[in-house]
Amino acid sequence: MNPVTIISKKRDGQQLDPKEIGQFVQGYTAGNIPDYQMAALAMAIFFQGMDSDETTELTLQMLNSGAMLHWNDATVAKVDKHSTGGVGDKVSLILAPLLAACGLQVPMLSGRGLGPTGGTLDKLEAIPGLRTDLGTRDFQSITERVGCAIVGASTEVAPADRKLYALRDVTATVRSIPLITASILSKKLAEGLDGLVLDVKCGSGAFMKSMDEARRLATSLVSVGRSLNLQTTALVTDMSQPLGTKIGNALEVDEAILTLQGQGPADLMNVTLELGAELLLLAGRNRTLAEARQQLEKAITAGTAFEKFAQMVSAQGGDLEAPRNVAPCQELRPRKTGYLHSLNTEALGWAVIELGGGRKLKTDRIDHSVGLQILARVGDPVSIEQPLMKIYASQSNADNIRPLLDEAIKISVTPPTPPELVHDRITGS
Repeated sequence: MNPVTIISKKRDGQQLDPKEIGQFVQGYTAGNIPDYQMAALAMAIFFQGMDSDETTELTLQMLNSGAMLHWNDATVAKVDKHSTGGVGDKVSLILAPLLAACGLQVPMLSGRGLGPTGGTLDKLEAIPGLRTDLGTRDFQSITERVGCAIVGASTEVAPADRKLYALRDVTATVRSIPLITASILSKKLAEGLDGLVLDVKCGSGAFMKSMDEARRLATSLVSVGRSLNLQTTALVTDMSQPLGTKIGNALEVDEAILTLQGQGPADLMNVTLELGAELLLLAGRNRTLAEARQQLEKAITAGTAFEKFAQMVSAQGGDLEAPRNVAPCQELRPRKTGYLHSLNTEALGWAVIELGGGRKLKTDRIDHSVGLQILARVGDPVSIEQPLMKIYASQSNADNIRPLLDEAIKISVTPPTPPELVHDRITGS
């Protein structure tokens, strides 16, 4: 194999055959192909794209670069959810135990915050003692015993993706649908799943800003997942404003618990139920989405979903009764009276990072206590007499981010039309 020939072929817009893709991924994983040659191929893919067959082969080769999970009990369906990332998105904390309460097993390999979007592992680690760095044996044992576990991916899972993702991050090739598809699915396929639902976010706080981009990514994920024999569905959901009311690690854990107890924000509950219903349908537990949603609602009302969350936290070493630190609260009022027209949701995510609630550098330590609470939804009336946000931070840090927050808020004289919560459903059928 000549790596330069393969790079040149893709650069010129030609299709790569499976053998070429396999040799390149295997060579890169083994260290026989240097970073600069893989960066050149990633750049060629970024500009020329890949068709469905190429993307499927790339996903398969990245999957085969590492280990796959094998389960003792094949009679219980294994399912998972993946979100492309959003501000205030704490759905995983709710959905995993909720599905476990409905009789499914949820082995969830999750990640840390990326840019302005929060990370599920960072949120869970706001719970004192909770570990997300469990080995494969403990991860599988907890999943089979409790019904769910949420941990970080081990170095054995899709090592080709681990190397390539770090390279993409520093070569401006992250925003490539074939590379995103292969990255997500190689890790999810390694979990040995029977069903997967993708939550593809769209809007100012999402990775994909436009509806066209979000639909193309959702379609790619579903097409490749199903071609590799994984039952896959995607929902395109709104991220033009934060999901729920709270942004920040400890704050989001608190809101997830309230939601599991049936007291959470309506938008957060609805997205969670929509995604969960899709997985119950894929697993064959229900015949219709309406029936599946009813089953999920019963698990919340009966308290079994929260019980599963408590069991998972305990199994992963966490103490749910221990206090979770929350920073002092400062208020932010709008600059004028009117209607909340829009929010720059990405800017809100960056504001939390400025408070210390996320990372600017990979080595940064996170302050789990800081964050924001949004007290109005798009379309709601707002007044200079009432707070629009709460800032959980010291007074000086809150004052530092007030200009950023003011710029993120748009107030109008007339009420706008609130955005739909679920924009599209992609099933591949």
